[in-house]
Amino acid sequence: MSALDPTGTADTADTTAAPTPQEQGGGGVLDREHRALSIGIVSVVLLIAFEATAVGTAMPVAARELDGVPLYAFAFSAYFTTSLFGMVLAGQWADRSGPLGALAAGIGAFGAGLVVSGTAGAMWPFVLGRAVQGFGGGLVIVALYVVVSRAYEERLRPAIMAAFAASWVIPSIVGPLAAGTVTERLGWRWVFLGIPALVVFPLVLALPAIRRRAAGPADPGAPVAAFDARRLRLALGISVGAGLLQYAGQELRWLSVVPAAAGAALLVPAVLGLLPRGTYRAARGLPSVVLLRGVAAGAFISAESFVPLMLVTERGLSPTLAGLSLAVGGATWALGSFVQSRPRVEPYRERLMVLGMLLVAAAIAAVPSVLFPAVPVWIVGVAWGFGCLGMGMVIASTSVLLLKLSAPEEAGTNSAALQISDGLANVLLLAAGGAAFAALGGGSVTGHSVAGAGAAGSHPVAFAAVFLPMAAVALVGAWVATRVRGGEPGR
Repeated sequence: MSALDPTGTADTADTTAAPTPQEQGGGGVLDREHRALSIGIVSVVLLIAFEATAVGTAMPVAARELDGVPLYAFAFSAYFTTSLFGMVLAGQWADRSGPLGALAAGIGAFGAGLVVSGTAGAMWPFVLGRAVQGFGGGLVIVALYVVVSRAYEERLRPAIMAAFAASWVIPSIVGPLAAGTVTERLGWRWVFLGIPALVVFPLVLALPAIRRRAAGPADPGAPVAAFDARRLRLALGISVGAGLLQYAGQELRWLSVVPAAAGAALLVPAVLGLLPRGTYRAARGLPSVVLLRGVAAGAFISAESFVPLMLVTERGLSPTLAGLSLAVGGATWALGSFVQSRPRVEPYRERLMVLGMLLVAAAIAAVPSVLFPAVPVWIVGVAWGFGCLGMGMVIASTSVLLLKLSAPEEAGTNSAALQISDGLANVLLLAAGGAAFAALGGGSVTGHSVAGAGAAGSHPVAFAAVFLPMAAVALVGAWVATRVRGGEPGR
């Protein structure tokens, strides 16, 4: 990593001579001009997908063995909290000198965080590893958006976003099975320690292609802009503020009012400064696109984080089967993303996004039905399949609309805003869900319950208090989706 030029080699002859997207022919994302780049960046997404599906499967066991079930939500929100700072840094880094350096650094941090978590002897070091990993993930995801903005003309962007979604299919099927088997046979640590080996292939394939086609600033002839210190301070404020709110939500003591107030004081001005004006009131156009991304991702991820824990502790499933209950979601997510990529769907994109959010709301509301012993557990897989279909329609569409509404020199900043909305909503809704879960006794679940029987650690009301409010948030997202058209391009 250290051998890579952090400026993205913007001043090399090859970079300035590379053809722009507008000069390309009428091929697709796998034509001669785009093939290496497409395969490389999709491989990066494949790595992230394997991590998400495998770690999600192993997390309940890791939390139990580290005596950290009360901090279960922290293990997820720590990732999103630090990713917020990484996103803003990556947006400025990419707009200033290209996405290459941010992507390389992000992949390195991502792998390092996995190693820290995999070797942790207690829950707080485990959470620290997740935080390091999240910082890397924030760098990576924004850098990838900038690559798409620079290297693919507008007509190809829905297709590459669909390819990103399709890269989740195999991990969603193989990941839970592999992670569950490794967890049961070798231990959960090997799930974390084995994933960094997957870093090598994306590095070898993606970085040279990005160096050739998307390195350097958007306007090579313009002076190199300095980092915006104010935005970086706001990014730090949003990360620290979100972390304090998460901590206050988990502790549930009177003294928690102090970190909660401090977190809000840091968070509110940072959000107003980093997101497009009018985001909080769902102004039409770019602000609603950014808001919808957060509402959709926050509700879905917050609910999904508790599904394996619920199935393991309330219905007695093994980690493997609990993870496999979500496996079909990868295929349906890719299907939803494929549907939105069809040219004939473009005039109906807003309606498609509304439908997608309704599917997400229905899926989240249906999942806690398995808390009743008479309801078969396969209902979770079916419901989550429909929810992921809706997410595929919505998430890819928000990405397409954001790039459409962004000038080239704003792609990094606006992509960072989109991902900040995504990550911040995850943190805040996980904090709210985790607080409700802990307040209703969920933090005391420690072992498997037997299917059909109420174990001593059973707290079905605690799980219902997570899922049902998230379904209501998803319904709000259906309304926000009606406002993504119109408004002024740009920030």
